[in-house]
Amino acid sequence: MSSTVTELDRVVIRFAGDSGDGMQLTGDRFTQEAAVFGNDLSTLPNFPAEIRAPQGTIPGVSSFQLHFANYDILTPGDRPDVLVAMNPAALKANLTDLRRGATIIVDTHDFTARNLAKVGYDVNPLEDDTLAEFAVHALDLTGMTVEAVKEFGLSRKDAARSKNMFALGLVSWLYGRDVDGSEAHLAAKFATKPAIRDANIAALRAGWSFGETTETFAVSYVVKPAPVRAGRYRNITGNTALSYGLVAAGRLSGLPVLMGAYPITPASDILHELSKHKSFGVTTFQAEDEIAAIGAAVGASFAGALGVTATSGPGVALKSEAMGLAVMTELPLVVIDVQRGGPSTGLPTKTEQSDLLQAMYGRNGEAPMPVIAAQSPSDCFDAALEAARIAVTHRTPVMLLSDGYLANGSEPWAIPDVATLPRIDPDFATGPNHDRGDGERDFWPYLRDEDTLARPWAIPGTPGLEHRIGGLEKGEGHGNISYDPANHDRMVRIRAEKVRRIADSLPPLEVDDPSGEAGVLVIGWGSTYGPIGAACRRVRAAGHAIAQVHLRHVNPLPHDLGEILRRYDRVVCPEMNLGQLSRLLRAEYLIDVRPITTVRGLPFGAEALAADLLAHVTTTAEATA
Repeated sequence: MSSTVTELDRVVIRFAGDSGDGMQLTGDRFTQEAAVFGNDLSTLPNFPAEIRAPQGTIPGVSSFQLHFANYDILTPGDRPDVLVAMNPAALKANLTDLRRGATIIVDTHDFTARNLAKVGYDVNPLEDDTLAEFAVHALDLTGMTVEAVKEFGLSRKDAARSKNMFALGLVSWLYGRDVDGSEAHLAAKFATKPAIRDANIAALRAGWSFGETTETFAVSYVVKPAPVRAGRYRNITGNTALSYGLVAAGRLSGLPVLMGAYPITPASDILHELSKHKSFGVTTFQAEDEIAAIGAAVGASFAGALGVTATSGPGVALKSEAMGLAVMTELPLVVIDVQRGGPSTGLPTKTEQSDLLQAMYGRNGEAPMPVIAAQSPSDCFDAALEAARIAVTHRTPVMLLSDGYLANGSEPWAIPDVATLPRIDPDFATGPNHDRGDGERDFWPYLRDEDTLARPWAIPGTPGLEHRIGGLEKGEGHGNISYDPANHDRMVRIRAEKVRRIADSLPPLEVDDPSGEAGVLVIGWGSTYGPIGAACRRVRAAGHAIAQVHLRHVNPLPHDLGEILRRYDRVVCPEMNLGQLSRLLRAEYLIDVRPITTVRGLPFGAEALAADLLAHVTTTAEATA
């Protein structure tokens, strides 16, 4: 059969099914196909917190959303154009997210009375007018899969597990995607299980062939490649990019990297990835708890390595005392917080930005730490390099904020030329630095660089550099224990000033204000970069001026931020929390920063955010008219 081929500029697809249906693998493989084809893309995996939620229930639904386009995009999309639903729970959990006219491909196999009742359907939605406003393709994907793989002698249960590959083949045909890469991936993944390997590949091919030969789909689609600057690209998740950034930081500084970590969602993949890179001088230590993990990292930094630890909000709480120790000893340390919904265990597999104030102030005493935030999955690489630069150059622990959206989401990444990456100089102490007054010199561990106030970093065991550091207050310069009130006041202020001086090394902020006539400035940090950018595009497309600025460095704030904020009649701050950055900016600059907040465990939708921003733009225009 031949079909009409329609060209589209963008598509949002969501694969959804039970947590055992392989939706993450299906979405990942389609993502790779889109990346190889040359589309720009952004993804949003979404899965249950339970290891195995009750089968066929809404809490057990796992989904993977992919937005791919022939132009540069910033988000994984708001409302899917296509939903692939593998059971009634997947259909019901995602139906309200669809826009009118969306395509639904649904596996009819599990639409039994028992499964329908599990999710509250009194009547089969495929048999009434529940789906009247959608283009529905009700197909027995499971039955066709079992038939396609029967030659491999699998049980019906094992054969049915390949239905996700049948769905992948069908959707790949529908959007003109080559499945050769997916076949190669399956061949490698199941190399030791030939029957499973061959069944999955057969199901993939069968899905493609079904699309090619059936009359069900009269139209197929093509989304052409996006124009990009020349270079070598790969698809990358935020956790992988962050891991590569840490590996690169070790090479650029000449320091061995020690990752001490305790497994926690959604940060665990950083530990897993770094464990693969021993050949690059990376050592990974899976500790018995969060406290031991950061203790090992602080010890590694004391010994002359780049100490790193990664966790999420609950782990940051446990690490706070050791972070204070790193502040007091003034040692380089990178603390990664991949934020998730809280408090307590909260929403372990969902995203949030609710740890900003914890990162700023979550330690006893006056214990300032630099705080930086990654803005996209690929940007996690650069953010990791920047965190390491600050930590090593300024002799301080640094908090690097990511979140679940960035950690698990993916996008194309232009692989950088290593020769262009800036070197990081650890500038170890090499000899005595203090004249004792008797013609001899000794080593003082708290003599400081005049510009950065960084203290010397001496590797223990180096002759002539004997010294001691620890958690008790130090005397300025010599580093001996001191309980003198004036000294403590001086040291507290020096440590704060040292962090403030980091701003001297920051580049000017880039303000996106194409018209130069905007009255409203939207400021954000971290993963809100994409939704804010997409929302601002919508506002501008509607004929209104609006400006955007995004923060990588939250502590210290850039020198020029205050002047930028004061240029505009209104400043708006969207955050996935209840307004934490807006509080900080109000306190620092005495400006009425107006928050837009969400705490649903999901990123902002660009469409809804654009409506909020448009309301601010029109209100501001009326007030200043």
